[in-house]
Amino acid sequence: MVFFYTYILLSLKDDAHYIGYTSNLRKRLEEHNSGKNLSTKSRRPLKLIYFEACLDEDDAKQREKYFKSTIGRRYLSKRLRSWRKTL
Repeated sequence: MVFFYTYILLSLKDDAHYIGYTSNLRKRLEEHNSGKNLSTKSRRPLKLIYFEACLDEDDAKQREKYFKSTIGRRYLSKRLRSWRKTL
């Protein structure tokens, strides 16, 4: 079974978030941290702070779109409120 992941990365350089989706989370994180993604190349290093697994690619795309919306960012702000305590 193939899963699709919606994920949130945190730039340890500037505290910015990056939201994306992929079918191979481990490989995608390596790509981000090795500079292969232009959107995050200058923001390295990056830390994975959240992900969700979906059974369908369209569901993962829709979740990514939601996270990038105003209401989605509010949801993430509440959901990830205490994650920094684990650093």
